[in-house]
Amino acid sequence: MQTVLITGGAGFIGSHTVDKFLNEGFKVKIIDNLSGGREENISHHKKNKNLIVEFKDIRKIKKNWSFIKDINYVVHFAGIGDIVPSINNPKKYISNNFDGTLNLLEACRDKKLKKFVYAASSSCYGLAKTPTDENHKIDLQHPYALSKYLGEQVSFNYANSYKYPVNSIRIFNAYGTRSKTSGAYGAVFGVFLKQILSNVPLTIVGNGKQSRDFVYVTDLAKAFYKASLTKLEKKIWNVGSSNPQSINYLVKLLNYKQKIYLPDRPGEPKKTYANIKLIKKDLNWQPSVKFEDGVKKMLNNINYWNSAPLWTEKKIEKATKEWFKNLNK
Repeated sequence: MQTVLITGGAGFIGSHTVDKFLNEGFKVKIIDNLSGGREENISHHKKNKNLIVEFKDIRKIKKNWSFIKDINYVVHFAGIGDIVPSINNPKKYISNNFDGTLNLLEACRDKKLKKFVYAASSSCYGLAKTPTDENHKIDLQHPYALSKYLGEQVSFNYANSYKYPVNSIRIFNAYGTRSKTSGAYGAVFGVFLKQILSNVPLTIVGNGKQSRDFVYVTDLAKAFYKASLTKLEKKIWNVGSSNPQSINYLVKLLNYKQKIYLPDRPGEPKKTYANIKLIKKDLNWQPSVKFEDGVKKMLNNINYWNSAPLWTEKKIEKATKEWFKNLNK
């Protein structure tokens, strides 16, 4: 039986990827410090003998740790997300997303891996031309984008220096069940769903006409599975739906009337739109979950976000103060 190590495996995308590998007959080992994940996300596997979990920070891993002795694949999600707090605390993001990745690569260097797949971010493209392909220029608008891009770059440096079999997936706008409920102001779904539960207005940035290339989490899990098993190496793939949806349309699907509009934020694209021709060709992958169906799945599980922080207009203004101060051109 082949063994895959999934860092951040109790998190949003990580836990769905755990589901995929277990369903395909793999032994799965998870490392997660629960900074963004929840044990609840993997609790449905608690009786599965093919799942082993260690609650540990990847920056603390040592080369001789017996837990990683027999791994064949690594899928690396561990790190911290969200743009706004990265502006307030860039060192934390570099430490988690770059130093953590470097430490993981070094710890696994003598393991003769079949594949190391890095979860990268489409934020590296910045204010991109659309649709955006993998050759688009890099445009790092904030520390989060920098930290994720540095993690990708050090992974490919190890591919060149130590014959590491590395692939990278640049994730566009992931959404779906089990998405993050904790911590700082960030992704739109968690903010909106908690606001609905609390019967307060949805906080729409700008005029709501901006669009995002939302991709459902189970489609992402399939992409990471295929990127792991392929014989291809040193590849970067965009993963989105290639079908951007406006925030106003999302609000319509949520069928919730209360809403207020906040100022546009500098450094944010009006549209994200992934060109996914390469991953379709290389891995025979394509998205299968329609946006409307994905939103319905989240609404059916809305109570999951009961524990999420409630973001009001005043709290958002305070959280984004540094953003407007520093990113306004």
